[in-house]
Amino acid sequence: MLVPDDPVFYAKFQSLEEPLLRHLYRLHHGGTDPDDEQVISDAYDSWVQVLLKLPLWARWHTEDAPVVPAPAEPPPRYTLYSVRGEQLTSLYPIEVTAADLGHLTACLDLFVDTHAEPPDGEERLTDVFRRVMEVLLLSPPPGLLNLLRCVVASGGAVSVTLPTEHESAYRRFCEEVVTILSSGDTFAFSSHRAMYL
Repeated sequence: MLVPDDPVFYAKFQSLEEPLLRHLYRLHHGGTDPDDEQVISDAYDSWVQVLLKLPLWARWHTEDAPVVPAPAEPPPRYTLYSVRGEQLTSLYPIEVTAADLGHLTACLDLFVDTHAEPPDGEERLTDVFRRVMEVLLLSPPPGLLNLLRCVVASGGAVSVTLPTEHESAYRRFCEEVVTILSSGDTFAFSSHRAMYL
């Protein structure tokens, strides 16, 4: 899959940690439904596995905790440009297992089916979770994915110019990411979209 070097996506993804842990704590100490507890426990473990692969996590980890070795190899950093020389938001291919995606999807389904919301009024949990999953499951353009896989695999590229034939696919993909994450709020949508133009 392709994930953007996008603080909006990263913030939404990271915001899932506390509600997942809170649900897990309540189920564990409430002595209710061990199956639900297992679903959320598996989802939390999978959430961590995906987090470790995100480019912004790797940057934060490298900048703020240089002494501690990262548990996952961070993707090599690069700067993406259009043919016209405009800097673009970089996209990173990451490998996420079907099992991890399955655990996260099962947890989202559980929240939707049971209308599980945190008791303190965090009614946005299911919506944020759904949006994050839609980005993770978004099918990337194959040519763009292959090109960026080669860029990241080479490890030596500091800047890359996106060939013309891939730019329209790039722009469509990024527009979908912005729409998934920020639709429903005109200001958030226009601010988020400006990151990709």
